[in-house]
Amino acid sequence: MAKKIIITIDGWSSCGKSTLAKQLAKELGYVYVDSGAMYRAITLYFLRNNVDLAEKKEVKAALKNIALEFVFNPNSNNSEILLNDENVEYLIRDMLVAEKVSDVAAIREVREFAVAQQQKLGLKKGIVMDGRDIGTTVFPKAELKIFMTADNAVRVQRRFKELYEKNPNITIEEVKNNLEMRDYIDSHREVSPLRKAEDAIELDNSNITPKEQLQKVLFWANGKIAGK
Repeated sequence: MAKKIIITIDGWSSCGKSTLAKQLAKELGYVYVDSGAMYRAITLYFLRNNVDLAEKKEVKAALKNIALEFVFNPNSNNSEILLNDENVEYLIRDMLVAEKVSDVAAIREVREFAVAQQQKLGLKKGIVMDGRDIGTTVFPKAELKIFMTADNAVRVQRRFKELYEKNPNITIEEVKNNLEMRDYIDSHREVSPLRKAEDAIELDNSNITPKEQLQKVLFWANGKIAGK
């Protein structure tokens, strides 16, 4: 029986981290964990309950009322997130959540809460997890770490296409501004800022197809599983 490893995929917004992670997990028969969905679900809860992000007591109290879980949906063939037993997979993709998620994810207490849950999920190995600090903070000893990047213009177009399907009123300028804001917050936050782990392999997917990308990463993964 092949040994199981932990694969981390970090990188900038709209580089296709989740898409690659899902494909890779499926090919390897691993569990996919969308860490970004966890932060988005927490953000949704905070928005619904008018939690003041500047008030630590409010934040800590709110986190005690949050239970997150991933379930497999055979219809979408994906893992989807439950917030207190409610499937919020589509609600968390809203622009309102996107505009606040980086601010929420920058809060120390929120990150500690999410990281503890993520580490529990990795105890049995055999997982692919994507995010901003998975290879640096959550699983610093992961066997395979990937850091994804792409040209800014490519990322803006990808994000615009994704959001336009849900909101035809969205403008390319709004998407560009949102990405720039998230990049700045993610890379400048005090707790676990976005950065490439020293032992991560950089993957620039500006000019390769999803199929080429998957084959490349599968080659890296199978090499690590074989102990190379």
